[in-house]
Formats: sequence, structure tokens, C-alpha cells
Amino acid sequence: MHWDAVIIGAGAAGLMCAVEAGKRGRRVLLLEHADRVGKKILISGGGRCNFTNLKVGSENFLSANPHFCRSALARYRPEDFLALVQSHDIPYYEKTLGQLFCRGSSKEIVAMLLKECEAAKVKIRLKSRIFSIENNGHFCLDTDQGLLEAGALVVATGGLSYAQLGASPFGYEIASRFGHGLIECRPALVPLTLPPALNERWRELSGASAEVRVSCGKANFREALLFTHRGLSGPAILQASSYWEAGEPLRIDLLPDLVVRDYLLEKKRAGERSELKNLLAALLPKRFVERWCELHFPSRPLHQYSDRELAELAALLKNWELVPEGTEGYAKAEVTRGGVDTAGLSSKTMQSQKVPGLYFIGEVVDVTGWLGGYNFQWAWASGFAAGQAL
Repeated sequence: MHWDAVIIGAGAAGLMCAVEAGKRGRRVLLLEHADRVGKKILISGGGRCNFTNLKVGSENFLSANPHFCRSALARYRPEDFLALVQSHDIPYYEKTLGQLFCRGSSKEIVAMLLKECEAAKVKIRLKSRIFSIENNGHFCLDTDQGLLEAGALVVATGGLSYAQLGASPFGYEIASRFGHGLIECRPALVPLTLPPALNERWRELSGASAEVRVSCGKANFREALLFTHRGLSGPAILQASSYWEAGEPLRIDLLPDLVVRDYLLEKKRAGERSELKNLLAALLPKRFVERWCELHFPSRPLHQYSDRELAELAALLKNWELVPEGTEGYAKAEVTRGGVDTAGLSSKTMQSQKVPGLYFIGEVVDVTGWLGGYNFQWAWASGFAAGQAL
């Protein structure tokens, strides 16, 4: 059976690519190894799918080539996907920091993409297994449904995160099979673990959270930090995890809105008689403050501290350092950092520069977005770019 294009992987990128190629009159077959399409879409955003972000730029992505994503992102913007959502009358809302979510369910996004596939006459085959892929001027796929031939092959297999949804290294194996390099893969947007001795100090705070600024290297994020029974999570930590290297400290500004030194000195000069922990508990979770003071700065009435001690206290609150032990791995990672080296791909079309007709899109490529809808926008944009080129 001959097709203009076979797309492997019916996730966000694969579905978008299929729709765009089908609209252009291409005979498209979409192969998916799972029993339904868009499984990662369905669980994203707590079931409401953070489908894009209004403020997308290349600075919101990590890659060995930070400029690679610019072309695709410029050609298919958040407002383009939003227009598609609106055309299907899907209610949505902006949460924070430009993040757009469905008001109802992520199922609406999957249903929308399936309707678009149907209109574009895309054929979808679920529970498909591919045994081998050859290229003899065209692509020949040996599958459990027989031999398939295609003029173009699009790899949209995703990364290694969410193994419970069937994630596998298959896309990377295809890339290697056809001579493409790989940038080392690792979990990203993932909770961080603390060393046992350090975690013993903080695990009782599991569930406590605060809005902080977390810095890692040159990156910093102002969002919530959440203590867990194994270490740290929350949006600020997930963001920082994509930049974190083993052995590096996280620097945490516990009171990002406050010039803490001036605040404490003013309170002292005004005759404040409260204990330090009670004063800080008005600004941070009480359980956290009590433990933090036990470990770092024993609490006593504010007037009993010297100005120098209050300056030291302020510096520690503004630059608290923790050194994580590691991450919670792919089981808890939202995305995979690394992947198919962009040096071998066209930034305009996503086509291989080594093998004509071979394309790589979405998470399998070494482009990793921030938390907040950026990875979906990369999926839509890279899928659109390939679909327009097929």
C-alpha cells in the first residue's frame, strides 16, 4: 500500500502534521502504537490541556542550537492554534503567565484534531507495530498490518517521559539508523530529590508551598515551590530542573517581593517585639518558617538581634542554597530534554539533511520548552512546518 506520507506517532505533533499534509491533498497514514491517539494531550494540565502560551519566543526553549526553533515558531504562532480552538467553539481561559487551558476537558482538543484529520482524509491506524524501516528511494515499513510504502516518513514518536503511556526510544533508534546524531537525553520539567540527610530535615513539610524565585545557573523562575516527601517540586522547581546539572546548587529567594534587610531593620526601629518566626510566618508558611529557623537562624524577639545579624538573616532569606541529589526520573518528568540533533535538520521544514523525505518533529527533536504550554506550541509549530513541506 503506497502513501504520500506515513507519520509515526499520533501525539500533538503527529496529528498536526497529518492535518496540514492532508489539507494539501497528500495521502497520509498516521500510525500509533497505543490504543488511542493523543494520550499525553489527554492527561496534560490536570486533564484540561495547557494547549499553548500567549508569550512564546525562542528564549522559552532549550536546545544545543537555541536558534533552531525560531523559524517554525514564527510560521505557526499561538494565535494560529487559538484560532483553530475558537473555530471549534472550545471554551478556554488564561490561567497565569499567558498559559491557556480548556475550560472543559483536554478531550476537546483531541476531538478537534480528530475532526480535522477526518476532514483532511487522514487514515489512522491504532495498535500498530513497526518491525523494520528501509529506504530505497522511498520508505518501506514492515508492520503487523503488512508492508507499507511511502514517499515521506515523519517521526513524531515523542520522548522518554511518561513511560506508562508507552514512551519508548523508538524515534531515537530511527534517527540513529539513518545517520542522525543524538543530543544526550535526560528528564526535564521534573521534581528534584534531596540527599537523605537533607531530606530528613524537610520531608515533614510535604505539601507546604510558597511563591519564591528559584535560580539555577543563569536561569531564574518566579513561581511556586512545593515540598514533597522526596524533595522539591512545584512550577519553579520543574522549570529549574531543565537547567539543573548534577552537583549544582539551587539558589532560592524566599521573599522575592521584599527588600528583607530594610523590612527587618524598620520593624526593629519601630519597636517590634514579636519573635522572628512569628514575624516571618506572616510572609511564609508557618511550618516552613519554624523548621527554617530551627536549622538556620534560631528564633528570638526581633529587638534582640543586632543590625549585622539582621543583615545576615536577610541575605540568607534572599539567597538560600540547596543542592539536590537528583531527579525523580522519566516516570515523573513532563518532557525529555535532548533528542535528535538539530544540526542534521532543516529548521524551516524539519526534514533530514541526510535522508530526503525523512522528517523529525515534536519532542523527539532536541527542542525542549518551559512549563506552561510551550512544548505543545513546539509540537503544533514543528508539525505544521513538516506538514506544509510534505
